[in-house]
Amino acid sequence: MVGVAHSPQRTTRDAAAPATGLARRGVTRGAGLLFAALLLVTTCAASILVGNHPLSLDQAVQAFTDYQGADTDLVVHHIRLPRTLAGLFAGIALGLAGAVMQGLTRNPLAGPGILGINAGAAFAVVIAMSALGVTALSGYIWFAFIGAAVAAVFVYVLGSLGYGGATPVKLALAGAAFAALVGSMTTAISLLDRSTFDDFRFWVVGSLTRADLGSLSTVVPFMLVGAVLAFAVSRALNSIALGDDMARTLGARLILIRISGALSVVLLAGAATAIAGPIGFIGLVVPHIARAIGGPDYRWLLVWCAVLAPTVLLIADILGRIAVQPQEIQVGIVTALAGAPFFLYLVRNRKVAKL
Repeated sequence: MVGVAHSPQRTTRDAAAPATGLARRGVTRGAGLLFAALLLVTTCAASILVGNHPLSLDQAVQAFTDYQGADTDLVVHHIRLPRTLAGLFAGIALGLAGAVMQGLTRNPLAGPGILGINAGAAFAVVIAMSALGVTALSGYIWFAFIGAAVAAVFVYVLGSLGYGGATPVKLALAGAAFAALVGSMTTAISLLDRSTFDDFRFWVVGSLTRADLGSLSTVVPFMLVGAVLAFAVSRALNSIALGDDMARTLGARLILIRISGALSVVLLAGAATAIAGPIGFIGLVVPHIARAIGGPDYRWLLVWCAVLAPTVLLIADILGRIAVQPQEIQVGIVTALAGAPFFLYLVRNRKVAKL
């Protein structure tokens, strides 16, 4: 167990996460989570029904209960269902990873996309595809984990250099520089290698269209381990919010917490990137939405992120399907268009330079 064991310390530690937010009390919080869960279920249903081949609810239900191999059945089982599950799992992973990163670094600008974690994972995957000929997800997922880990270490070390250490703005700038560097290299490799470009041009910008049930079954166990680690450190993140010195006073084992949290981020962000590509801003935006609704207590914040993040990602994917029919806008582009203004808002209004 990570954190503090004694009840007096627990009382003090929990004071680090006061019950603020729209859903601040038990009944309201439970009702809010129930509503959010229903919204997620509704969004998953819409993801199966909406597209270039629109389906009725009866057709979708019949595809699950009375499979005949008709066109509608094939669309549901081989296109819409894998795509929806990919958005569900990738959204959960990105939301949890972003919340843990913000808690570990006490940085409101932290997120797998902003700090270059997704870009590092994507670059490693493209290297595996182009140079080593690894095209199966079961093979290149390991490269995604390595790329995510290298990116996390590099950005943190770079952002820690100079006066003041790893401030939020320095980490964000380091992450943006690293993401731009490896992003340009990823694009160059894809353009030079025609087969890589043809096969993975949608994946590189962030897409749910290449998912299948077999690849999801490979990735989900890693996501589950990452999620378990994230919730294991959730209580300790409340202590870290008070600062390292106070966290040590309250009994938090900072080294163990940071190692567990970092491993969680690598597993979650790496797995999400492996199945959906480098989707940005979900890990940055959703924790702030969850914090505004449920308050800063990470024990509840992670639960809200696990429900809200896949909802936001799937809504973005649905919007991409209907915006320019019969063509589609990949979900990574939609989240970038929606998330960039929110990022600028955070930089301007949260005074992160002083955090």
